[in-house]
Amino acid sequence: MSSRKWHEFGPFTVFDVETTGMSPVYDRIVEVAAVRIDLNGEITRFQSLVNPGCRIPPQVSCVHLITDEMVADAPKFHEVGYKLLDMAKGSTMVAHNARFDLGFLQESLARSGMELWKGKTLDSIRLMKEAYRGLPSYSLQNLRRTFQLDDGFESMQAHRAAADAEWTLQILKLAFTALLKHAE
Repeated sequence: MSSRKWHEFGPFTVFDVETTGMSPVYDRIVEVAAVRIDLNGEITRFQSLVNPGCRIPPQVSCVHLITDEMVADAPKFHEVGYKLLDMAKGSTMVAHNARFDLGFLQESLARSGMELWKGKTLDSIRLMKEAYRGLPSYSLQNLRRTFQLDDGFESMQAHRAAADAEWTLQILKLAFTALLKHAE
């Protein structure tokens, strides 16, 4: 079993959303990004801003730096949702703090009259807690610093969906690799 490469346990679609707030019921998605890794290691990427149909609160805009002007001409969620679901078909969806991202995804799919995601999901926080017990924090930014995950992504901004999806993919690889070593 340990001779297998970590991505051979997939395929995986790592995704992240940026939003107008913390409530999937009352707030909306403003950005979606996903990175799919297939069994052969081939990687496919997707990213889109999303027009939420409402204003982005200034205090939230300060976190992800996505403004009302940036999303004014962006597609609505239903257009982006179809692309994301098509990309994720047949894979396990992975998110860092999956309850948050999956909650927004499911609520947005339902609101758009689309079929909910019924496939497998994984939370990279849970995997990291199993693989690396006792870390002081399992936040994405802390793990990014602890494991120096900026390789090739220095220009990407934290709290943007594409960067967070890329770092979550690296965390997924770290967790699977460590768990496979522990299994030896």
